[in-house]
Amino acid sequence: MGSVIITYKIFPTGTEVDFEKLKKDIQANLPEFASADGYGEEPIAFGLKALLVQIRFPEDRSGLLDELEKKLEAISDISQLQTLMVRRTSR
Repeated sequence: MGSVIITYKIFPTGTEVDFEKLKKDIQANLPEFASADGYGEEPIAFGLKALLVQIRFPEDRSGLLDELEKKLEAISDISQLQTLMVRRTSR
């Protein structure tokens, strides 16, 4: 069985957002079968950075994507999220 990996670009509400706390909030809000595989940062402008996160979940689970995005959008430090890539892997 394969997995689906989604890469999100997460825009914080401001330059003062602590990315370590944001990563913990994301991890705490992931559905039971999902996991965060990696994080990165991308400079935007004027000191603002976006958090890049790769989230993996089993391909046979339906509805996880909607549940995941609703939970992420509910985090107070997240202004907006953008899906960068969706891919399937056999691992």
